[in-house]
Amino acid sequence: MSRNPNMLRTLIGLGLVLIIILGYAVHSNTVDSEYYMYETTNSEQKNELIQLEENSSEWYFVSDNAITWINTTVEGAPQGTTLVIDASGTEWYHTPSLGQDERDFNCKEFAPDYVDLIETCIRGSFHEISLDEQNIMIGLVSTELPIGGLGSIQADNLAEANKSVQEILDENTKTISWKISLKDSNGEIISSEGVLINSTITTHELILVEEFKLDPIQESIYSFATLVGCFTLLLILPMIAYFSAVYKEKRDEEVRLRTPELEIKDKE
Repeated sequence: MSRNPNMLRTLIGLGLVLIIILGYAVHSNTVDSEYYMYETTNSEQKNELIQLEENSSEWYFVSDNAITWINTTVEGAPQGTTLVIDASGTEWYHTPSLGQDERDFNCKEFAPDYVDLIETCIRGSFHEISLDEQNIMIGLVSTELPIGGLGSIQADNLAEANKSVQEILDENTKTISWKISLKDSNGEIISSEGVLINSTITTHELILVEEFKLDPIQESIYSFATLVGCFTLLLILPMIAYFSAVYKEKRDEEVRLRTPELEIKDKE
């Protein structure tokens, strides 16, 4: 670099450009962010099931909340029993893999190109499963609500963000009548004797909305580490080539000096 000062000026200029770009990225995400984080409750609520007829495996309950999950578990049902859940007032999603961490599924959009790789949820007002294969049915009622209770939204200011989040909650707050039935292989309602059924829903209510911000000190440390890494990559390869060339030149000189012909010529 001492023989070629242009390289040094290029590296310094590149470093300054990186500092400006990284500084702007930190500034834009800490001072003037367009993203807002919002938090909602993520409460599991047990449903009070009302039996339609005595000794009959038909129950119903009514919900009027913003719901993401509905989980229904059945114990003690005879073999060949089918669990049917019908929702009057909305459509919801279900697939046998829903809620299982080791399985891949997609409920937000239908992807025909990946149907062999990922399981797609079925949307409808009612769903059914065979209790011989599993004793729990998990359903997703809304894909717009934050499943874990944390979500993000893009807005111009905090007031607009609050309004948009409240609209999402209001649109997903519905009065739904749920009917749960247990049927035999002939489609007839079975007796409820010895059957235990438990059903829960996960509800959401708005807690807070705040602007998304990054820690400027932490981001500056990350930016500096990135800058050092970039300089290292830019310098290490040329330095390796330079020292390799110098070492080769010295080695060739030593070999040349040790050649007998050169020693004789030197004596003459």
